[in-house]
Amino acid sequence: MARGPWFGAFERAEVRRRIAAGERPRDVAAALGRHSWTIHRIVRQEGGPLPQRTLRSPLRLSLAEREEISRGVRAGESLRRIAVRLNRAPSTISREVAGSGGRSVYRAWQGERMAATRARRPKPRKLARNRHLRTLVEALLALRWSPEQIAGRLRHDHPHEPELWVSAETIYQSLFVQGRGALRAELARCLRTGRAHRHPRGRGLPRGQLRDMVLISERPAEAADRAVPGHWEGDLIVGRGQRSAIATLVERRTRYLLLVALPAGRTAESVRDALATQIVTLPAQLRRTLTWDRGKEMAEHVRFSVDTGVQVYFCDPHSPWQRGSNENTNGLLRQYFPKGIDLSGFSQAQLDAVAAELNGRPRQTLGWLKPSEVFAEVVASTD
Repeated sequence: MARGPWFGAFERAEVRRRIAAGERPRDVAAALGRHSWTIHRIVRQEGGPLPQRTLRSPLRLSLAEREEISRGVRAGESLRRIAVRLNRAPSTISREVAGSGGRSVYRAWQGERMAATRARRPKPRKLARNRHLRTLVEALLALRWSPEQIAGRLRHDHPHEPELWVSAETIYQSLFVQGRGALRAELARCLRTGRAHRHPRGRGLPRGQLRDMVLISERPAEAADRAVPGHWEGDLIVGRGQRSAIATLVERRTRYLLLVALPAGRTAESVRDALATQIVTLPAQLRRTLTWDRGKEMAEHVRFSVDTGVQVYFCDPHSPWQRGSNENTNGLLRQYFPKGIDLSGFSQAQLDAVAAELNGRPRQTLGWLKPSEVFAEVVASTD
């Protein structure tokens, strides 16, 4: 076996060609009659192995096809005729020409260069490129807005500035996908669930039967279609301990949230008194019905209706989707009140502050308006 240190230009090129083709240094050394350490040294001296040649997919246009397109465009042919000659879809030719500036400026070499640029990976992320956009997104995440709310509100606030638009998926990837972290990692804790993946929810256990229940099937149609304000959905979020709970009320049309402290616990009497005290502060036009789950805390519903004039309707068994606005809001509230904590220590003022923050978040179902904005319009119209 030859042991000389000298390698000619041809042999050096052959080493790099074989390495680029995927051969192991030991096999290259055996084929050329050299030691493997010599092959490693040559590869290092030559700046590493040649990059492997990328095979162009047959679905992509070749340079030769782009030349045909360029000739056809300059000759005044229609794009459909060029497509027939190249055995391509007319839409492929149309996108190629439009993406390179149009018929008047299309050139094959420009189309090839632009296609190569678009094919490069990884692409720079929009949040990484646009510092102003990144600052806006981080500020809204710090306010516990969801990525969907941020994406929708940015389009609403900047309808003519697409550079300030970003999709919810881009925000999620920037938070959770390694290597795309344009946003600060600690902002992931501001998301409602605090995790990147959704988990299926278990089915609730059946509740006891309440007396004199009026079922949701008898609720007025105006409540079902959300056309008239004043129809509410309610439930409790429960913490640790017998007295640890908060009542939540969501107006169906505006998604406006009211939180009610229950300092006396979650007995039927205390829930009735606390809800009645809160409900009667609303204008009469905004307290029409209340839809509740079948929890025993609403056993005093008849007395509640007499005191407030608000008729209570109950969902079907195992049908939380029938009060979907309230269920969704309760999920958002767990960002402020995690499961397992004692909720009895929160004052009504603290609950009002949390409700104000949630009412200040834009909602997709409201056209990215805030519940506080829509509710204010409704209140003004009832004056």
